[in-house]
Amino acid sequence: MDEQVIPSDETSEDLSVPELVAVDESVEILDTEPVEEAKPTAVVELPEDPAEAVPVLLAALGQAQAETHAYLETVQRVAAEFDNFRKRSARERDEIVDRASQRVIERLLPTLDSFDAALNIEPQTEAEEKILSGMRDTHRLMMDALAIDGFEPIAAAGVPFDPAIHEAVTGPGGDGDGDLMVKEMRRGYTLRGRVIRAALVAVEHA
Repeated sequence: MDEQVIPSDETSEDLSVPELVAVDESVEILDTEPVEEAKPTAVVELPEDPAEAVPVLLAALGQAQAETHAYLETVQRVAAEFDNFRKRSARERDEIVDRASQRVIERLLPTLDSFDAALNIEPQTEAEEKILSGMRDTHRLMMDALAIDGFEPIAAAGVPFDPAIHEAVTGPGGDGDGDLMVKEMRRGYTLRGRVIRAALVAVEHA
């Protein structure tokens, strides 16, 4: 009867992993260069003569300081880049929030205009006065809620004309003197200091 040959431990240890794995020749190998292993820290060999050892130690110290300086510059550069990234991300996030808030408020402008028109009506009866009182409270609550996000009406009654925030629909008549004053025709608004809608005004001399 034939004897069965059992591989020895030495044969099993010589069997490496790459020999057991089939290689797919269709896969392109991008980097075939071996990875360079980290080199151990060089040991400075000092001469027996102390006078000769001093220059060797100074040279090694200078090299270590240069390497430390290079590492420090790398860390500082990475820290600066991360700080710039953090600031840029915060700025972009604030811009996204501002744009979203502006879109919502622009959709509310017709509603606010309707409130302004209704609140300018003189009540004729006690019932109308109660309705207007409720509308004033609702309008005030709405404006207070919007003010939390920096939404503010533009001052336009009896103030000097400012083309940055006012849009004139009529000009002053005659050759009067003095500063131009404005009369509000339609209220304008700003959001965090940025004009959402300029106030429509009539311009006249003071």
